[in-house]
Amino acid sequence: MIVAFSVTPLGVGEDVGEYVAEAVRVVRESGLPNRTDAMFTSIEGEWDEVMAVVKRAVAVVEERAPRVSVVMKADIRPGVTDGLTSKVETVERQLSGG
Repeated sequence: MIVAFSVTPLGVGEDVGEYVAEAVRVVRESGLPNRTDAMFTSIEGEWDEVMAVVKRAVAVVEERAPRVSVVMKADIRPGVTDGLTSKVETVERQLSGG
């Protein structure tokens, strides 16, 4: 499965980069395949392991912020691996006329 999620601390002002970085650090240290872009961090693995990482990422932000907003989207497709790469490759192939 792939989960794309964003964690936003509320009540800490406009500059939230240091809080988000702590959440992304948790994801990267998990060892699971992941990518971060301007809006979301995506992580790939089995349900329980992915959700445990998301929970830890939220918890590190929650430790420092009075309120936390989480947005998640999941692609649950048993048997598929390397979806973070293969889905993008498929779109790029279509864009190049292949």
